[in-house]
Amino acid sequence: MNRRVFLVVLDACGIGATPDYQSYGDAPGANTIANVALVCGGLKLPNMQALGLGNIWDITGVKVNTQAKASWGKAFPLSPGKDTTTGHWEIAGLVLDQPFPLYPKGFPEEIIQAFLAESGCSGVLGNCAASGTEILDRLGAEHLASGKPILYTSADSVFQLAAHVDLMPLDELYRICKIARSLLVGEHEVSRVIARPFSGPVGAFKRLSEARKDYAILPPAETLPDKLLAACIETTSIGKIADIFCQRGFSEIMPGKSNKECLLNISKKIGEEPSKPEFIFANLVETDSHYGHRNDPLGFGACLEEIDRSLGSWLENLREGDLLILTADHGCDPTAPGTDHTREYVPVLAYSPSAPARVLGTLASFGVMAEISEQWLLTL
Repeated sequence: MNRRVFLVVLDACGIGATPDYQSYGDAPGANTIANVALVCGGLKLPNMQALGLGNIWDITGVKVNTQAKASWGKAFPLSPGKDTTTGHWEIAGLVLDQPFPLYPKGFPEEIIQAFLAESGCSGVLGNCAASGTEILDRLGAEHLASGKPILYTSADSVFQLAAHVDLMPLDELYRICKIARSLLVGEHEVSRVIARPFSGPVGAFKRLSEARKDYAILPPAETLPDKLLAACIETTSIGKIADIFCQRGFSEIMPGKSNKECLLNISKKIGEEPSKPEFIFANLVETDSHYGHRNDPLGFGACLEEIDRSLGSWLENLREGDLLILTADHGCDPTAPGTDHTREYVPVLAYSPSAPARVLGTLASFGVMAEISEQWLLTL
């Protein structure tokens, strides 16, 4: 029997503030899933309920299940930070001892001047921490008039460049992002440089998510995909996972700019007859990008319910040798002040048709997902 692991990250679906939340600038009371459920008047997540999600926290609409199908618990983020890269690397077994640099007041002048000299840009607009939609409303018209790209960051360690596709072709935006990536090293080595193209007229700008491109840094040590690939396990990325790991450690990269595409690709992989052991690592991004950062709890809740409907078919089609793990990489409570990520525990639901369910409790690190996956695939 060829074993498989499906490790699915429900982006930003935290489940309660960690004790150290104040050190990360969060307001008290963050709990992404529970607060979304409260605002929505309850969530309809019958399949997550069957796995035991309601056992982890009191979630409106999701009942406690004393006969949960999955092993259930929550995990603490051991690495410093509350960002995409830190969370995913820890899920893959790499715990950081130092946080990535952050720039809440913008990037230093020496970085800006080096970027302008190398890229040929006449200047940049913004250079501040901002919401990606808000900054387009604020600076989009000036960008079109001046030709200068919009530079902004967030609570994540990111250097983001936005440009209108009618003014700056995608290849040019990607070129200057690559230049920024080459300059941001040493003490200024941010986790990601992100190209953020947009289109549309003033007052109706639209971010082009399908043309977004991330330029990450290589993990500084071996991660779970590296280890499994070296052990001749097939490794597949779905969604933005491969970008987070700089495409390292994957034998197959499946696209997934939207949840719809990712859900379909996960379903496709589950439906395949495995010829070798496989590890499938997927991210469902829209809870974070479309709803968490945009303070939209109703949209967030609807997105979770859509995922749950796909989950129903996954559970029906999993094979005896399959293990499905649902988790998250951080929180992004849309009911909390601001639009940034929140430092939270993440849910852990691990289900296989051939394994008994147990209570996992509070786990000391996201790295437990790597340990469970490795044990499942490499220990017979």
